[in-house]
Amino acid sequence: MTASGLEGVVAATTQLSHVDGERGELVIGGYQLEHLAESATFEETTWLLWHGELPSVAELDQFRRALAGLRAIPDSTLSLLRQCAERRIDDMDALRMAAGTFSLVGDDAAGIVARMPTIAAAYWRLRRGLEVIPPRSELDHAANFLYMLSGEVPDPERVRGLETYLNTVIDHGLNASTFTARVITSTGSDLVSAVTGGLGALKGPLHGGAPGPALEMVFEIGDASRAESVLRTKIESGEKLMGFGHRVYKVRDPRADVLARAAERLFTRRGDMSLYALARTVEAEALRLLEEYKPGRRLQTNVEFYTALLLHGLGFGVELFTPTFAISRVSGWIAHAFEQRRANRIIRPQSEYVGPRDRQWVPAAERA
Repeated sequence: MTASGLEGVVAATTQLSHVDGERGELVIGGYQLEHLAESATFEETTWLLWHGELPSVAELDQFRRALAGLRAIPDSTLSLLRQCAERRIDDMDALRMAAGTFSLVGDDAAGIVARMPTIAAAYWRLRRGLEVIPPRSELDHAANFLYMLSGEVPDPERVRGLETYLNTVIDHGLNASTFTARVITSTGSDLVSAVTGGLGALKGPLHGGAPGPALEMVFEIGDASRAESVLRTKIESGEKLMGFGHRVYKVRDPRADVLARAAERLFTRRGDMSLYALARTVEAEALRLLEEYKPGRRLQTNVEFYTALLLHGLGFGVELFTPTFAISRVSGWIAHAFEQRRANRIIRPQSEYVGPRDRQWVPAAERA
């Protein structure tokens, strides 16, 4: 018996994260998401996934310094990014191509994680005709990414907002990109190949490429008074409401709650709550109408809705949303690669043939 999309099939055991779609629960490294994401640094969460425990003060300091010392990218990588920018290549395609050049400097986990923000920030600036800003070793991972985008050292509120997002999406069970990375690792291949494969899967709009449309819907509505009419029109025309519904979660996505709080803090400190208030109104109206039109479907708010709002509040354009996702998830992919290696067996599921049988060969000259 086949399972469409491998739904319900257990393909691995893991100590990295647990997703409970019925209870709306996400556990990362043994910690409830809401307890970890809003408090930890990204370096701490990465260490937790790679080593199974949070780092000591000395371990954390050493890891921070190690990552900071590995942020520079080779000249050949920068040259490739410049060529991609000249041809207006999609950001995720450029990130995937540039990640392949990591093999020039070795298959090192810390180096891969350290260089991903450098590539993403460099390409974002090159696409806009701006010069690349080198990394600063005294800044932590999240703060340095913000600095490389703007050239300004970010304030603690922006750093905390980005750090919360990075921690929230670092790992999420055996999703499409993580499964891809584990399959590649199971063949005995290297980390660069596993990460490059993960990037290819993450690019897809059904996986990592969907937060942009969720924000565009809020902007399209524009005013709270238009929320019901616009959303009704979308639902009645068969259009999917981006930011609602999830393959796994049958209740509210716990990541949405964490990111909603982070967005509220960010917009409050900026002193302009208008967009946040509009988003909350759109969310409430969407949930009401989805229950009205699709009762029992349990289509709740997912991570995309507040990802879009938070990253927009940080000043990120839509084209940066999925690359920023990748900057975080790469740590999760590598953790899964480590786990796969420890008890490896090549991942080789079966397929069920449903094509024709007993065809007779006809030479080309005799075919109609």
